[in-house]
Amino acid sequence: MSFRKRIGIFVVAYNAVNKLDWTLDRLPEDIWDRVEEVFLFDDCSTDNTFYAAFGYKHVKQLEKLTIHRNAKNLRYGGNQKAGYQYAIARGFDIVVMLHADGQYAPEVLNQLLEPLENDSADMVFGSRMQPGADPRAGGMPLYKFVGNKILTWLENKIIGMNLSEFHSGYRLYSCNALARIPFLLNSNEWHFDTEVLIQFKEAGLRIAERPIPTYYGDEICYVNGIAYAFNCIKSAIRYRMHKSKLIFEAKYDLSNDRYVYKKTDPFSSHSQIINWIKAEKPAEVLEIGTATGYLSSEMANLGCAITAIEQNPAMADLARPYCREMIVADIENLKVDGLGPFDAIIFGDILEHLRNPRSVLTEFSSLLKPSGKLLISLPNVANIWVRLNLLLGRFNYSTVGILDKSHLRFFTLRTAKQLAGDAGLDVISASVTPIPLPLILPVTGKGRALSFLHQLNWGLTRLRKTLLGYQFILVCRPGADPKGS
Repeated sequence: MSFRKRIGIFVVAYNAVNKLDWTLDRLPEDIWDRVEEVFLFDDCSTDNTFYAAFGYKHVKQLEKLTIHRNAKNLRYGGNQKAGYQYAIARGFDIVVMLHADGQYAPEVLNQLLEPLENDSADMVFGSRMQPGADPRAGGMPLYKFVGNKILTWLENKIIGMNLSEFHSGYRLYSCNALARIPFLLNSNEWHFDTEVLIQFKEAGLRIAERPIPTYYGDEICYVNGIAYAFNCIKSAIRYRMHKSKLIFEAKYDLSNDRYVYKKTDPFSSHSQIINWIKAEKPAEVLEIGTATGYLSSEMANLGCAITAIEQNPAMADLARPYCREMIVADIENLKVDGLGPFDAIIFGDILEHLRNPRSVLTEFSSLLKPSGKLLISLPNVANIWVRLNLLLGRFNYSTVGILDKSHLRFFTLRTAKQLAGDAGLDVISASVTPIPLPLILPVTGKGRALSFLHQLNWGLTRLRKTLLGYQFILVCRPGADPKGS
């Protein structure tokens, strides 16, 4: 037995006195019957929109129409924030955003509501560019049509989506879905709409597009097209940089992909460690910090017997099937008596999280066989991106990456080698990983049209390790004259 969804229509209004009654008149009668409330938020208009709305309510005797006026102009995005907070607080299941100027057709609301009412979408996007829509016939100027197409193409490529357009303001949301994204962190300007689409993608929420007719009349457009396009592209790029761990954007921190296997990038630390395992063929391996077991599974497939130490019990359970022995413990408080000996010990992105990495290295290196090797991967705090941000007075922590907020120590290539030496280890080799360009621009990934750019990125990084390196990978062996104590 299905229940009837509680629907609210949110009318965004700014200086719409000449169009308001025409827009509301076009709402189908059955829509008025089905919705619980039509709530208009006047964004401190400089004309008589607010009073015209009251007049319309009185003349039409519409109890379902409620009228609100912002104490100050919140801008387009800010007005949406206020309206969505209102809809969530009222307990609506669905909220429809309708522009008061009539540019988006109220007549098609029944078609747009359907995916939300049957729970096949979390958001419905009324698109003027989908097959079945004809924006030019609806009066869309040619320059806007071309600009929309170009901007949408760019955003799709950068963000990794496949929408017919990003720039329609006709949107319907599940209030439950809205409550799951931090839309209050978004811009108050027009590109709020782009940021919401990115958030829905990042949260894994379902977006359905439906074709809509277009109406262009004598309404005043308050959007600065060049500034709007710049801000949309800027939002897309900042999202991509967040995904590549170069910056942190709290508004896009939704997917919980903290530590992922970077196998698809042939120059990543994971790929280089696996290549070393293939070449050296160590039989007994101790892996410190397995996470979910992405490296463990690869090494097990290569014939290694894995002993693993992981502090997080949930991650340890995921990695356990690939390991001969799983130890759930904090390595800084673990007695190593009885472990080993090992052909290889791997500290993959671990030492930067420790209070005393030197003592841990010293203790664990004693578990190596005479010919054993110890691998260390850690981030390069002297990377050019960090340097540039420091010049601008920024040292912004993230959830992952070079400035992961859980990092207690920061290393350059020199200090990483010094750490190994202080722990009684000789550094046999030091390799580097480049900035993960495919995460910033997916088209540069392996097998893609612009993959040569990542090859170039890799070549330049090898030439200037300390400046361009993203991570360092050190291969060490016990020194003849240990310095550790």
